[in-house]
Amino acid sequence: MASLNKVMLIGHLGKDPEIISFENGTKKMSVTLATTERYRDRNGEWAEQTDWHNIVCWRGLADIAEKILKKGTQVYIEGKLHTR
Repeated sequence: MASLNKVMLIGHLGKDPEIISFENGTKKMSVTLATTERYRDRNGEWAEQTDWHNIVCWRGLADIAEKILKKGTQVYIEGKLHTR
């Protein structure tokens, strides 16, 4: 049976991207992304739950992210999930 590892997130950046340039010219971008879910609790009051995600981009995506992303920007991220 086939498997699938795909994640789609929409949220706001928690900080400015951190860019690391390696000696061979490769770039790595790291940033945190906050996703917030709003729901009604048992008492009918609105409640929020925020989850934080660590996002990493390499090479060309890191170049683009470095130029356009900043803290608070709302972004759509699609990729695969890796846990450490």
